Amino acid sequence: MTHNIYLYIFTMAGVTYLIRMLPLVLAKKEITNTYIKSFLYYVPYACLAAMTFPAILHATDSIYSALCGFAVAIIAAYKEKSLLTVALLACAAVFIVERIC
Repeated sequence: MTHNIYLYIFTMAGVTYLIRMLPLVLAKKEITNTYIKSFLYYVPYACLAAMTFPAILHATDSIYSALCGFAVAIIAAYKEKSLLTVALLACAAVFIVERIC
């Protein structure tokens, strides 16, 4: 059984192109429905959260340090701290909890 790498690359390129092209072809007019617009507005945030949250829980040795770092990051972000500050505080919280437990 031989595998043709070029066939795989061509198939992947075609699928990727179709996923990006279809919305442009199907939606020729501006979307005016407020429900659809609000749904599309939050899709990138939901995808980012779905990809990031499991990584947060499995990035440390202990689930407790991961949850503590996550909680500190949520609180700092809620208080509108900068991205660097949020990251540093979360890392510090994980570090401290890892040393205690």
